[in-house]
Amino acid sequence: MDKLVYVEPFKDVNDAIFREKRMKKWRRQWKVNLIVEDNPDWNDLADDWFE
Repeated sequence: MDKLVYVEPFKDVNDAIFREKRMKKWRRQWKVNLIVEDNPDWNDLADDWFE
């Protein structure tokens, strides 16, 4: 099952692309720490998008 557990809003798509490319080079633990900081229960942030 796939979940959306982390999201960052950007006004400029180029900034978002830059951030994503940078994060892809991160170690897994750094990414996990980022998620846990904002979403410690790993809730699916898209659960209520289509209700």
